[in-house]
Amino acid sequence: MKQDVEKHYTKGGQLAGKIAAGLEASGKSLETLTTRDLAPVDEFHIRGRKATLELGAEMNLSDASRVLDLGSGLGGPARTLAETYGCQVTGIDLTEMFCEAAGTLSGWVGLGSKVSFDHGDATALPYPDDHFDAAMTIHVAMNIAAKDRLYAEAFRTLRPGGRFAVYDVIQGDGGGIHFPVPWAREAAISHLATHDQMERLLTNAGFKVLKTQDSSAQSLTWFQDMKSRAASSGLPAVSIQLILGDDYLEMVRNQIRNLAEDRIRTMTYICER
Repeated sequence: MKQDVEKHYTKGGQLAGKIAAGLEASGKSLETLTTRDLAPVDEFHIRGRKATLELGAEMNLSDASRVLDLGSGLGGPARTLAETYGCQVTGIDLTEMFCEAAGTLSGWVGLGSKVSFDHGDATALPYPDDHFDAAMTIHVAMNIAAKDRLYAEAFRTLRPGGRFAVYDVIQGDGGGIHFPVPWAREAAISHLATHDQMERLLTNAGFKVLKTQDSSAQSLTWFQDMKSRAASSGLPAVSIQLILGDDYLEMVRNQIRNLAEDRIRTMTYICER
């Protein structure tokens, strides 16, 4: 399963080089690059950087905070929080190519000293108990069957009183989803939980769920806008297609159907240890 998930996310190959070429083709210089310039590709979750900032606002962060990013991808959310709050962020991801690219991209925007990325399994973390002040996971659990272990590890490594922000795609009431989607080309690596299951998983791990938010309507609009822009002017030189490959627009069309038919939802859970 782990190999299948990593294979799904490495279809593009040589990510840092492709991102650099795309940036230069769009007139961006690596010498003056900003995190906003990278956001179209490194914040590759639904609603992008805006959603990351919404999570950050709920996590009680300061420049003294140590933050864990479970399933850190190319490091976009980690860099956004480090830049916004001055905090130190540690990311961990199952895909080694993502971790390598995340380090390179962080150097481009001068945040190499504020973020770090480890190649590893979020259900078996290599960190001590009570180590982090806050934690987040963004669009990760859809690929993880053992969500109980994921949330138990987040609980273990958070200090008492620490916030855990979860933003994920969950199963809606409209039936099975249309594939391919950004996290899976087939059902074998897709593991969606329902809202009720999510709340039970989080509370069984020991968390107090402070707040939930359904952003499915905003997510549908986000995908519809992306589809319209792609139809009129094509995808930008630096986009999520660099990661997911040539079938990305088919994934976008399926996500519009899945959201419109309530086959999936996007939900946020703000929790506290």
